[in-house]
Amino acid sequence: MVDIRPFKAIRYTSKAGDIEKLIVQPYDKIDSEMQEKYYSQSEYNYCKLTLPIEENRYEISRQRLENWLEEEILAKDEIPGIYVYYQEFELFGKKYIRKGFIGALRLHPFEEDIVLPHEKTHKGPKIDRLNMLKTTRHTLETGFILYSDPEKKTIELFDEVAETPPLIEGKDDLGVINRLWKIADTEKIRIVQQVFENQQLVIADGHHRYETAVTYRNMRREQAEQWDDNDAFNFRMTYLVPVEDEGLVILATHRCLVKVNVTEKNMNEFRQFFDMDEMIPSSISRFLEENSNKHAFVFYQNDKAYSMIMKNPADINRFVQDVSDEFKDLDVVILRDMIFHGIMGLGDLHIDDDIFYERWEKDAIEKVDQGKYKVAFFLNPTKASQVLKVAKNHERMPQKSTDFYPKMISGLTMLSLEEGEKLL
Repeated sequence: MVDIRPFKAIRYTSKAGDIEKLIVQPYDKIDSEMQEKYYSQSEYNYCKLTLPIEENRYEISRQRLENWLEEEILAKDEIPGIYVYYQEFELFGKKYIRKGFIGALRLHPFEEDIVLPHEKTHKGPKIDRLNMLKTTRHTLETGFILYSDPEKKTIELFDEVAETPPLIEGKDDLGVINRLWKIADTEKIRIVQQVFENQQLVIADGHHRYETAVTYRNMRREQAEQWDDNDAFNFRMTYLVPVEDEGLVILATHRCLVKVNVTEKNMNEFRQFFDMDEMIPSSISRFLEENSNKHAFVFYQNDKAYSMIMKNPADINRFVQDVSDEFKDLDVVILRDMIFHGIMGLGDLHIDDDIFYERWEKDAIEKVDQGKYKVAFFLNPTKASQVLKVAKNHERMPQKSTDFYPKMISGLTMLSLEEGEKLL
């Protein structure tokens, strides 16, 4: 059963200064240029905890954390709560507010079938974050998990809370307005907890960090002379969003091939399965949006764009077997297994060698024009409902199937996993 607990968040105090100079993007989205910029913004910038620039970064992070707590730059809330978290942003000329909350989620290995992954993970990032966890003994950044709330009980409660002044409000470096409120009332917390009874949750973002937290939990259990289910290391600070939320946005991740073009032979084979037309490149976004209920694609090469609409969705069965219908229905699967592997005859495509991924259409087109890519394939984004269905079938989507936008900001809350820390 899903177990969500209130917790005493560690947060910046007024001594730290302007929150907009403190909050940062998740550690794995910070490049060296951003890192230097964050360092220059404030001596207490959160990047100095999540991704220190110094060589001995794990120990530096631990020392800073201890010092900032001692200096009351950071302080732990006296009363536990869950934290309503809204992100207001604009995309393609439309305004959105993503609505969710931050709570302490009991950890379950994937085989327990309570928290499910939707994509495969790699070893490297897990080792790095495990070292950070072991050294700091704090969860510095939230995970991102999807749940179902068809009656919108949680969203209604969050909207009620959001009518009051926020605890924290700040615009991040991508222009997203982040607002945080606290719910300490036990009856209101219980309303949220009841929604999670008999649920399966699906990881949206942060697969590495979730698996790392489970590994760390197991290590702490082995090391402890005594432990119980209320020890904080059994939980992970998590941002949870209902799939029914209208502000839950997934962007498409467009596929760009470096070594091959679409040949005339490929195009003739495409026409067996797809209705095709040459189109104006500036109309790509509109075409995809207008055909979002179909399996629609566009490829661009040599200054020309071609639209593709699948004639018969059942044709995927010629190329893909032994998976669920929900998996076969994914555009990323049709593109990979039918178009790339089946028709074009491409083998495994290695990231940053054979294939690159682009979030924005204009960036992909520009790099094709510059000769960095030979051809770009554009597709519609995966739907949140598809992520849930495929994950619950215990299937893992192809790489870069989802791009949840925006990312959760870091620096709003932190969870202590120190010895004796309990969540009740």
